[in-house]
Amino acid sequence: MNRTSVDDDVTDGDDLSTGLGLRPESRVERRANRRKARARRGFGCFAGLISLVVVGALVAGAVIGFGKGRDAIEQMFAAPDFEGAGTGSVVVEITQGQSAQAIADTLEKKGVVKSAKAFERVARDDTRSRQLQAGTYTLRKEMSAAAALELMLDTGKSILVTRIGFRAGLTKAEVSETLQKSPKLKLPAGAAATALGKPAALGLPSYANNNAEGFLYPGTYDVPKGATAYTIIKLMTAQYARQAAALDLVATAKRKKLDPYQAVIVASIIGAETNRPQDYAKVSRVIYNRLRVGMRLQMDSTIHYVAGKDGGVFTTQEQRDMDSPYNTYKNRGLPPTPINSPTKDTLRAALNPVQGNWLYFTLVNLDTGETAFASTSDQHLANVKKLQAWCQAHKGRC
Repeated sequence: MNRTSVDDDVTDGDDLSTGLGLRPESRVERRANRRKARARRGFGCFAGLISLVVVGALVAGAVIGFGKGRDAIEQMFAAPDFEGAGTGSVVVEITQGQSAQAIADTLEKKGVVKSAKAFERVARDDTRSRQLQAGTYTLRKEMSAAAALELMLDTGKSILVTRIGFRAGLTKAEVSETLQKSPKLKLPAGAAATALGKPAALGLPSYANNNAEGFLYPGTYDVPKGATAYTIIKLMTAQYARQAAALDLVATAKRKKLDPYQAVIVASIIGAETNRPQDYAKVSRVIYNRLRVGMRLQMDSTIHYVAGKDGGVFTTQEQRDMDSPYNTYKNRGLPPTPINSPTKDTLRAALNPVQGNWLYFTLVNLDTGETAFASTSDQHLANVKKLQAWCQAHKGRC
């Protein structure tokens, strides 16, 4: 059969299966089959709709059932938690900017709560948790997460901070006096002096020669409630250690052929001789230049240390004649110990003096702290006259 005759016999809607030897459907049969197919499709859509309704009803029933059993389910999957208000006490420090998760982790590590997740859940559900402050807290061991949060929010009971400040340049004796006189600390009589007299317990660096002078780092400290003098002093020596580590003090001193203890002594003199940071490295250079050429330091600040005169500018002839290893008018070299508590900036200057050939310096304006540096004695005498003129113009200030 040629293709043309086949094409001619096929009409619209004819089934080409006739070419396979099957009996062709009649037009009546084709219409009946189409009606059955439409009926099957309609039933399928209806059945799908019924299924959705049934599933929806089942889901709705499950939600209602879950609502009724929610407490039981939450209990089943709850994070481990202690019960009650806990016992004993534990100090916990919360730092500025800590996240709720970090706080929760800290509480778990300290044994305050049984799990970090329990505290996170309680904090998430209580909007007051946003009011948590950075600080040092006194909490209890094995508290429920809810009880821990409540106590932390009650800062009058939980934040045990007694904030106490120590300005730069205080001597060991002045630190002791500040501690002893603080109405917040209420230390037993003589507690600070006793603590300072037992340096082995203070966490001093090995090069401190068992003397806390120079290592009681200035600053503001949050002191735990009921802290002893030892606790507070160790906060200060620990802060010194952190600052010295940041400067890599020991290695830097060794590289520059300096003894680390001598660097601390120089730093303490710098802080006592000038209050202008821009002059720190220059004063440092004067000290090292004098030591190098064998000149006496002739620093009034070292005499003030033993004479008990704080913040003064001048010394008397009588003071300069006193017999003391701290009298740098009579003795060559550095004094035997630091003369106060230096700062990170003065420590840095002691390690890194600026280049220069100065051998002298003097204040020329006590209001601004302006200091003049000189390489020769004649230049220095001219600068001293500037100071004298300033003193004449400001009677009673010098």
